[in-house]
Formats: sequence, C-alpha cells, structure tokens
Amino acid sequence: MRIDELLKGAYERLTFVSDTAQLDAQLLLAHVLGVTTAYFYTWPDKIVADEHLAEFERLICRREQGEPIAYIIKHQAFWTLDLEVASSTLIPRADTERLVEVALDLIDVSRANQILDLGTGSGAIALALASESPSSTVIGVDLIDDAVALAKRNAVINQLDVEFIQSSWFDQLDSAKTFDLIVSNPPYIDPDDMHLSQGDVRFEPKSALVSEQHGLADILHIINTAPMYLSKDAFLVFEHGYDQGEAVRQAFLEKNYTKVETYQDLGGNDRITQGCRPI
Repeated sequence: MRIDELLKGAYERLTFVSDTAQLDAQLLLAHVLGVTTAYFYTWPDKIVADEHLAEFERLICRREQGEPIAYIIKHQAFWTLDLEVASSTLIPRADTERLVEVALDLIDVSRANQILDLGTGSGAIALALASESPSSTVIGVDLIDDAVALAKRNAVINQLDVEFIQSSWFDQLDSAKTFDLIVSNPPYIDPDDMHLSQGDVRFEPKSALVSEQHGLADILHIINTAPMYLSKDAFLVFEHGYDQGEAVRQAFLEKNYTKVETYQDLGGNDRITQGCRPI
C-alpha cells in the first residue's frame, strides 16, 4: 500500500479518538519506518512493506484504545530536548515548559546556581534548566526507582550533567545543603477528579498524578519543608492545577513566603506559583 493511502485510512480511524489524528498517524508511521514526517510529503507514493504494515496496524490499534502517542513511540519533545518516556512517569507537557520559563526568570543563568527538581519523573524540568544554565548544579529526585533510571538515561541522551537520586521529596538530601531555586511539578489532582478516567491520564501512573487534601497534600508538604533547604532570597516554584492558584498562594503566605505570584499557562489558566524564602 502507498504511504498516502495508508495515512488517509489511519487519519479516518483516529479521528474518533484524537483531536490530532493526522499528526498521530504520521508520527506512528514515521516511527515504524525510521524516518521523519517530512518524508511523507516527499515520497507519498512509496509502497510500505508488509512487515511495516503489520507493525503500523498494531500501533494504530493501541492508539485507538486511547494509549498516548508518547508511550507508544517512547519519546517526547520537551523544551529543546528529546526525551525517552515510559509508563513509570508522566508524559512531559507543553504547559510544564511554562514552569521552566518562570524558573529561568528567577535566576541568573550565567552563574553557578544550586537547583533542585522535586518529583523529577523523566527529568524534563531538571534537564531543561541544566541546558539553559550550564554552570549550575542541578539535582533531580523522585520516589520511583524506574523514574530515576529513566531520568539518568535522558541525561545521557541529551549530554547534560544532572544528578538524579531516589528520594521521597527531601528525605535523602543533605539537611545542610541549600538551593538557589527549587522547582516541582508534584501530584496535584484530587483523587475523586473525574478527569482521571479520561484521555491520556488513564495510562499515566496515579502516584504521579494524585494527591490527598483535594490535590494539595504534596504541595503543602513541600511548602512547609522547603525553607530549610532554600538559600537566602531563593524561590520555590510549583506547577499546580488550573483551579489551585488561590489555595497555593494562600499556603505560601501562611508560611511567610514573600514575592508570591501566580502565572498562567498557554490556555490562560493559573498554572505556576512562586514564593521566595521566608525572611
């Protein structure tokens, strides 16, 4: 079968399950053939071999069941990086790039900052910050061993020097060490949120999504614990739910953080909140 005919049929099948059916089909076929999507515009009449047809059909069926593209092809672009992804971690999303932008505005990237990423997952945030501030020392921690191993592989793939360790938040860190910036995209979804049964999140690890106290338990723990790990005038910055901006600001203020401010994501929703170390 020709490439253009194969893709047309795949678009039509995926239209019922994806808002990006055309791109999904192209990404899956590019993965199978080992080419870029630009290849399809140059060689639409190329015949796809039977073994590739069978593999493409298998991947299309997985996508029809709702499995995220990133888990199927095992990688995802984030910032300027190409990251390996796995079902042990969240899929890096464009909204999280907003956290990277806010974080970079809070530091002088030309100096040797000490940066900590809590709940690093695939290592996306830590690696993006390291790529923009190469003089900095960046540490990423995660509770899940598989996530730490994945983050380490991504550091090698992207040729970035970041230390990744297994830790439940601050537990395995030297209590005498302080940081110029702490960032986190922690679990922040209410366990009863109906969205957990919809879309891509159905396939993502619940441990990386769900937190008690209406999604705020991990955020509150970090806010309460972070001051002893923050250098003077250092910031703690979170990604959080679209409806949690006010609650996170209030939590910062109750612990006497200063310069508390919330930023919006690409859709105009509250998504990132910062607080400066209490005086």
